[in-house]
Amino acid sequence: MVRGIVVGVFMENCWVVGNRRTGEAICIDPGGDHDEVLALARDMGVTIKTIANSHAHVDHIMGVHGVRDATDANFLIHQHELDLLRSGWPDGARQMGFDIEQGAPEPQGYVADDDVVEVDGLRLRVIVTPGHTTGSVSYYEETAGLLFSGDTLFRGSIGRTDFPGGSYEQEMTSITEKLLSLPDETLVLPGHMQETQIGFEREHNPFVLDWQRRQAAAES
Repeated sequence: MVRGIVVGVFMENCWVVGNRRTGEAICIDPGGDHDEVLALARDMGVTIKTIANSHAHVDHIMGVHGVRDATDANFLIHQHELDLLRSGWPDGARQMGFDIEQGAPEPQGYVADDDVVEVDGLRLRVIVTPGHTTGSVSYYEETAGLLFSGDTLFRGSIGRTDFPGGSYEQEMTSITEKLLSLPDETLVLPGHMQETQIGFEREHNPFVLDWQRRQAAAES
């Protein structure tokens, strides 16, 4: 069972993935409006036990404190996001006029490639996908064929790579070598905008097609 909610001024997609039988859930990228995120979980009949972030940009982090304070959930992120979490996030938030009363949320654990983020009745596999940030990750639920791609892969587009720590080459490698290796029917639930499917992006994403043409030309 998965439901999403658009939060914050940046219109970020926060996802709640839960198991109604066990009542436990994972919240992915609570980027703001924590009261609405908590209300969504209650409506689903689940309690958030883990907060799993794709990366530490301000639009994906702003609601972590509120969700964690209400649920005592564990907050997980890739260790390469710590500098961004501890310095870039508060600085960016203040520059955009947000009143930051608390410092950056401190993780209770870190995720790495092929780790499993698990609550009772639910398992998400971690796919490390650097490029948007140095420690960007995606989360894959194989049984249901769901990919939570953060800001790495969008419908017909990709995440920005012009922020500090971004790398276009890394991002395209993450997409083409890791995400596009998943089954065509995999439903992609990104950090912004509408959902898509792996097969559609393989065939139609202009960034993917251009990258593949350039790689083929370099090898010829």
